[in-house]
Amino acid sequence: MSTLTQSSLRNPRAIGLLALFVVVVVGVGSTIGIFTSPGQWYDGLNKPFFNPPNWIFGPVWSTLYVLIAVAGWRTFMREPNGLGMKLWYGQMVFNWMWSPVWFGLQLIWPALFVILVIDALVLAFIVNRWSRDRASALMFVPYLAWVLFASLLNLSIGILN
Repeated sequence: MSTLTQSSLRNPRAIGLLALFVVVVVGVGSTIGIFTSPGQWYDGLNKPFFNPPNWIFGPVWSTLYVLIAVAGWRTFMREPNGLGMKLWYGQMVFNWMWSPVWFGLQLIWPALFVILVIDALVLAFIVNRWSRDRASALMFVPYLAWVLFASLLNLSIGILN
């Protein structure tokens, strides 16, 4: 395990990798969001009283994607082939899979399975990084809170429909 220092995080390669992480995570997430935006199907679903307004999802996910990218970058800089990076890649795959399953294919129960996998991978990432890179672990805490809330929302919509 290499040690992250202020100078190692500020060298040109590190800054370029940070930019790459942010561009890929935010870019892919935003593109998926644009192509799988809520439509008639979603509007017609029965939703629980705690369902947030649609406009909240864009700002929340934009913020979370930046935090996810920075945590991934920090993990990559420290242990590019370690378990933390494998967990990070895994949660990204399932994160990017959820909207196409939910909005694109309109599969409520399979989407619940996908988001429960995200919950587990995000929690595992936090546990893995906690003693190695507390900042990266803490960046995933709001993400975990949001996907747990989204899991409850997914489950509730499934029950109501």
